[in-house]
Amino acid sequence: MNTKMNDTVQKLQELLKVGHQYMSNAPDLKLSQKTSPEKWSKKEILGHLIDSGINNLQRFTEIQFEDKPYQLKKYNQDELVKVNNYQNAEIEDLLDLWKSVNKRIMDVMSEQSQESLNYKVELDNGKIEDLKFLMIDYVVHLEYHLKQIVHN
Repeated sequence: MNTKMNDTVQKLQELLKVGHQYMSNAPDLKLSQKTSPEKWSKKEILGHLIDSGINNLQRFTEIQFEDKPYQLKKYNQDELVKVNNYQNAEIEDLLDLWKSVNKRIMDVMSEQSQESLNYKVELDNGKIEDLKFLMIDYVVHLEYHLKQIVHN
């Protein structure tokens, strides 16, 4: 495995551990509380991370066989959080799903070759990046939202 990917997988493992530990022990009221009606609760942020994981797992696998540059499709994050009703879901169910999706992502990351990490991706703004950028960016995004959950 590529050294940079190894670091990325390790970082993702650490973040999952921290997130799971915090959310398993936090009172449901704290996880469900909203600072305002238009802001996500901690449970909804976790739901967003689940949606991000599902969408990125699909991206990380599709790029292996689709035409390059792979066209990144946007997803409507606010609507997904509402439709999935994460606010009223059991935290244990959300944590199990989040962990499972991310374990699969770590496996996919671990299987990448130098060649596949260089597969080109066209972002929604027209900019061209590669699969390695997308995978690292996924973990950076997860860390950003996990800090919102743990430190707010």
